[in-house]
Amino acid sequence: MFSTDRYRNYPQFGEEHDQLRKLVRDWCRKDLHPNAHAWEAERLFPREVFRQAAQRNLLGIRMPESLGGLGLDWWYTVCYAEEMVNCGLAGLTMALLVQSDMATPVIHEIGDSWHHDTYLKPAIAGQAIAALGITEPDAGSDVAAIKTTARRQGDDYVVNGAKTFITNGTRADFITLAVRTGGAGHEGVSLLMFPTDAKGFRVTRKLEKMGNHCSDTAEIAFEDCRVPVRNLLGNEGEGFYYIMANFGGERLVGALTAIAGAQRILDVTTEWCKTRMAFGKNLMGFQTVRHQLVQLETEIEAGRQLCYRTVDLVVRGDAAWREIAMCKLYCGEVGNKVADRCVQLHGGMGYMDECEVSRVFRDMRLITIGGGTSEIMREILTKVCL
Repeated sequence: MFSTDRYRNYPQFGEEHDQLRKLVRDWCRKDLHPNAHAWEAERLFPREVFRQAAQRNLLGIRMPESLGGLGLDWWYTVCYAEEMVNCGLAGLTMALLVQSDMATPVIHEIGDSWHHDTYLKPAIAGQAIAALGITEPDAGSDVAAIKTTARRQGDDYVVNGAKTFITNGTRADFITLAVRTGGAGHEGVSLLMFPTDAKGFRVTRKLEKMGNHCSDTAEIAFEDCRVPVRNLLGNEGEGFYYIMANFGGERLVGALTAIAGAQRILDVTTEWCKTRMAFGKNLMGFQTVRHQLVQLETEIEAGRQLCYRTVDLVVRGDAAWREIAMCKLYCGEVGNKVADRCVQLHGGMGYMDECEVSRVFRDMRLITIGGGTSEIMREILTKVCL
């Protein structure tokens, strides 16, 4: 399993962080990891997992205690995100992080007490499943190009359009939804809290993916769905800016899980190399294998240090756009490199579905795409670095 010994000398982490790590790690080992193959095959993990996460106070780590959260800082989120890799299911980890760190932080930050009571508190308590609805068939990284509309009619918005690649989309109770309330461009975008029991909403397709199989991903449609005006989140026409700010947290937890996942599978592969025999000795007896392993360890450590530096900036109030983009870019690339090399070091077994490394290889591929592609990260960096 993923070792936490390497974190003992970091001054950011103390006894309470260790307790949280142990809580998450024990849950993963006892209740989640043993079900990994079954839930992947079923293409869905049980809804009960959200409630189990809530019972361990994992869905509102940085949320105020008054809303049911823990009121802690980003270093505790780091512990949560890193230890979740012990479940061996990147899809499950992603689904929980959508709930805790992608679809709900913006509700806390710009929502009012009604939004908090109606949507945020149930999500933190694991009573409601949240989704983030931004991507459309013709608008991925280009958020300003979304076409889903919300037109004001009296005391309601009437929503029409479609979204795709929506994590938790087949069973979400509500969606933090990007809509167009105004004209073209980024100034016409708003955020709307959308309850999925609204008439006219439907899941048009559950999508089959390359990896992250246990997490549901949906294509969804809105046909004359009426939503009360009070469901508007923040100010009309400012949704683009809210979304861009929200991307920071999404990308940072994505980078953290990429590096933690890479570390876990490298640890697994290192143990494999100690016992796998070839030409009369174990793989660790070959210099080329040892050198590959320590090279990957070095690159993972560099990614971890970059993430920790970025978290330190965020905790001190810095938006850290530059560093977050670097984290997302570098950690995604390293994660994929590590997964690829670990499959190779496993040989034929690495290509077998029963071998965890093959699942990590498939799952890790999403990191350089979701939440902003590596190409978009590079473009962001050209604007702040050059």
